Amino acid sequence: MSVTQTNSPAAASVVAAPESTRSEPRGRPRRWYRPTSLIGKAVLWIVTILFACGFLYPFAWLLSASFKPRGQVFDNSLIPHTFLPSNWVTVWDQLPLLSWIGNSLAIAILAAGFVAVSSSVVAFGFAYFKFPGRSFLFGLVLATMMLPTAVTMVPQYLIWKETGLLGTWVPLFGANLFGSAFYIFLQRQFFLGLPRELFEAARIDGASYWGLFWRIAMPLSIPSFIIVFLFEFQASWNNLQGALIYLNGGSTDGYTVPLGIAYAMTKFSPTNGGHGDYQFVMVASLVVTIPMLLLFAFGQRYFIEGVATQGRKG
Repeated sequence: MSVTQTNSPAAASVVAAPESTRSEPRGRPRRWYRPTSLIGKAVLWIVTILFACGFLYPFAWLLSASFKPRGQVFDNSLIPHTFLPSNWVTVWDQLPLLSWIGNSLAIAILAAGFVAVSSSVVAFGFAYFKFPGRSFLFGLVLATMMLPTAVTMVPQYLIWKETGLLGTWVPLFGANLFGSAFYIFLQRQFFLGLPRELFEAARIDGASYWGLFWRIAMPLSIPSFIIVFLFEFQASWNNLQGALIYLNGGSTDGYTVPLGIAYAMTKFSPTNGGHGDYQFVMVASLVVTIPMLLLFAFGQRYFIEGVATQGRKG
């Protein structure tokens, strides 16, 4: 009986193939961590924690000082030697905090709402419509950002004086009805990233120009709109200069938060006849910070989304 031998190269390669070269199921690849990468991550975490502690230290000091008696407010100790929680109760009798917070909330909401809407309308006009001189007019709007605040302060005061609105809230938000150059630029960049085909299709369906803005552009620009609202709300909430100019002559109940805190510093100052009760100023400073913390906590998602979207557009 004869044995048949195969001389084909394919068969020879199969027979001669060693077992070590046979395909085996691949498992999960092993991860090898270099000591240098681990050290780098540890250093990065340490630096991040140190920076976080540096930023949180003023807030921790303010919180500690709000629970201290009069003579220990400025001892730089984060743990009060004498714990005095009654400061948080007495401060409401010493200062009209509720009135200040209410005034600031009303003014900030009006200022932020007006400037967000008006800036969006102007930005949509610059982004959608094409007309002669558009680039020149947009450059002129941006050029107004180069004007220092001190240059326009006196003319604005004279305008509000002629209108008879000094001592009211109107000068603190009235100018926002005409938009802001920075917010117009920000919103215009967002509108330029929207597909123009959406607006052309809406025009074919009979949508008006206002419908293009209100029913298409605005819903798609909610993240950038909230960014503008947050920025202006914070700017209005911290606006001491405007309140000092237009509200300083009225009753203390009509003050805003920054002007009220400045008034409290003067009221409790020993050089002004006070007794140095700065612990009430610390409590008031913490209380008026709460609305801003809540605002950014609820608007953080939109803020990050808007910044990320702007970054993707380059």
